[in-house]
Amino acid sequence: MNQYSNDVAQPRLEGRKIPFEFPADTDPCWIPDQPQLSAMFNGASLTMPYLEPFLIRTIREAGKKVDDNLLKNDIAGFASQEGHHFRAHRRFNDLLTQHYPELIQLEEKMQSSYARLSKKSLQTRLAYTAGFEAMTMGVTKWIIGQRTKLFAGADSNATSFILWHMVEETEHKRVAYDVYQTLYGKGSMAYLKRALGVFHGSFDVMRFSMQGYKVILKSEGLWWRAGERIRLHKWLAQFVKHVFPFLFRAALPGHDPRSERDLDWVTEWLKAYQDYPEVVVPLVDTHDPKMPVPFKRIAMETSQ
Repeated sequence: MNQYSNDVAQPRLEGRKIPFEFPADTDPCWIPDQPQLSAMFNGASLTMPYLEPFLIRTIREAGKKVDDNLLKNDIAGFASQEGHHFRAHRRFNDLLTQHYPELIQLEEKMQSSYARLSKKSLQTRLAYTAGFEAMTMGVTKWIIGQRTKLFAGADSNATSFILWHMVEETEHKRVAYDVYQTLYGKGSMAYLKRALGVFHGSFDVMRFSMQGYKVILKSEGLWWRAGERIRLHKWLAQFVKHVFPFLFRAALPGHDPRSERDLDWVTEWLKAYQDYPEVVVPLVDTHDPKMPVPFKRIAMETSQ
């Protein structure tokens, strides 16, 4: 029995197969007048059908070495959530590659990269997995905490899809860390490998995301324009400001994802979703100045 067996207060993870739709005429610049920001999110989306299957394979392999039933259940929930995420991203990315065929070459590059990474030791891969998941806590707090600034008037399908992804990243934030700690303990070498994984996993995904948005902005004729590049760097500065503190905290000895407080919007979304069937698509009203969780609006619409 390990230290996570008594973690009964933590609710079990639910895989939510929400049928987000991305019409064929969806504008790849889906945030009004913000092609740089749209390209940044699109670049991140491109990585998911390659990153998340790698995370799933890694944690399932690690799960075979885990004896604790509660942690095994968490692993299954983690894999289910990430599976729904990357399949939705695949549908969205198919629209992007139709607009920007040059992205196909980058996808091939990512596929080869994760194939090579899959040959590394389980500890290295699990440290990578836990490290990337540490970054998502910062990304979540940036995206959800700044949602009204980032997504004002944006395409509701794309916005709601990203917010759902971030909600579930928060929900399963501790799983990869728990598995790593269970298998490799708290020794100094285990810590050092986990800390390296924070930067390995995070910067590897950032690298591919940056290559993706560069391709997109070049295709749109925006990459070499000084004014457009300045706007891009302003958004990148916001990303660094909100996300990098989480990376450095995650790399500290003794850090535990449980120490990161969840946003109220996230907990409200999770609680409200329990009363709605999977067929309900929780679309956020991006024209609402507060962008509240969408379920109250759904309830009003269905009651009319």
